[in-house]
Amino acid sequence: MSGLRLSVLLAAFGLLVLSGLAGGGAARAGNMGPLQELIDAAEENAVIVLEPGVYSGPAVITRPLTIDGRGKATVDGGGKGSVIILRTDGATVKNLRLINSGDQHNDLDAGVLVRGDFNVIKDNIIEECLFGVDLQQSSNNIVRRNHISSKSDASLGVKGDAIRLWYSRNNKIMDNVITKSRDLVVWYSADNIISGNKVSDRRYGLHFMYSRYNLVENNQFWRNAVGIFLMYSDSVVVRKNRVFRAQGPAGVGIGFKEASNMEITDNEILYNSTGLYLDVSPFQPDTTNRIYRNTIAFNDTGAKFLNDWTGNLFTDNIFSNNIRHVTVSTFASAKRNIWEANYWDDYEGFDQDGDGFGDRPYRLMVYADRILMDVPNADFFNGTPILSMFDFMERLAPFTKPLLMLEDKEPRMARKFTPRTAAPSGEETNVGKTLEVFGANTNARTKAGTSMNQNDPFGLNDPNIGYLKTPK
Repeated sequence: MSGLRLSVLLAAFGLLVLSGLAGGGAARAGNMGPLQELIDAAEENAVIVLEPGVYSGPAVITRPLTIDGRGKATVDGGGKGSVIILRTDGATVKNLRLINSGDQHNDLDAGVLVRGDFNVIKDNIIEECLFGVDLQQSSNNIVRRNHISSKSDASLGVKGDAIRLWYSRNNKIMDNVITKSRDLVVWYSADNIISGNKVSDRRYGLHFMYSRYNLVENNQFWRNAVGIFLMYSDSVVVRKNRVFRAQGPAGVGIGFKEASNMEITDNEILYNSTGLYLDVSPFQPDTTNRIYRNTIAFNDTGAKFLNDWTGNLFTDNIFSNNIRHVTVSTFASAKRNIWEANYWDDYEGFDQDGDGFGDRPYRLMVYADRILMDVPNADFFNGTPILSMFDFMERLAPFTKPLLMLEDKEPRMARKFTPRTAAPSGEETNVGKTLEVFGANTNARTKAGTSMNQNDPFGLNDPNIGYLKTPK
């Protein structure tokens, strides 16, 4: 074939392995020519093993193939379009270094652009690509163990997203290392698993929009403007993550915007400007957000509410070493939420009966903090001697009646305790099964059988009515 020599090896498994080499003077030393020529020459289900060198892109895959760079092959997109485009089901792209996509946001120029199902993108280095991996209307794909960063010469706001899911379901985003890109976004997407990723130095570590029934577990988010933000989304499980050092004026560890039926459990939320931020959440009627067994520590504010809202259950959490444990943006309280059996490091009380709970309720009162609630710009002086002295004087002899921010009737006496919200033994063995995360048999359409039951007041998901009605 012109410009290429194809070494065909019939392995014991019957796989066709193609190895591309420069030839006929068509390529410079180290430049192996267009990757597209190897793809076009391969049969369906072939395994293309690339020899060390730089291959030129973009390349489009339209049938199931495996491309394996063995960690020594680079595909250079040449600064135009996406480096590799998957318009197929069942392809694998692995062990490649993908560089130099285009810079067009409207075209979603990416390292790997996915427009198909059951594909695998793993063990790649994706750098100097505007977007990393973009999945649109694509389901049952695996994106695993990739190292992803965006264009180094672009400012944070105009970098692309490291991984982007758009109307995509049942994908697994696992064990990736993501840095210096814009966001990791899950929009209009359901039943995805985001697990074991390390995400740093970005705008949003993870951003949900209009998405439900997703699982986020065992990730690390640090030095991002915002760790995790759940916006207009329902029934997302966020557990066993570490979210820390989301600092700056808008720094938030985990944020909610009109988000309902959330499970926020067993997370470490540390060293953020605001640990938890709740804006009109839960939004759906008759739903709750369950915030259990989290460590919320060393934040400027542990939990901050936009306004006097209700429907959040705080149980078995540790609030420690925050400048302020709980605040509301306006002069209002958070007592309409349920605060039960949490540990508060500033609790002043005793446990005379030795049951592990304080003998009297923990009451968080607002004294000088009301200045910060009435005049937000005064937060600049938070922690200064003058404001600390004023707070002391208010506690000693209040000028006005202090505001009761919250009351926990059973405060924990020690950091280590047996949580009352712990799952029964055996229910945590099905980690990663989004629809079975609570150890129950579920229905993929309604999620029945779990605490992720869909709130459906208008019967839109009734199979006998509406758009789900089975045609006769």
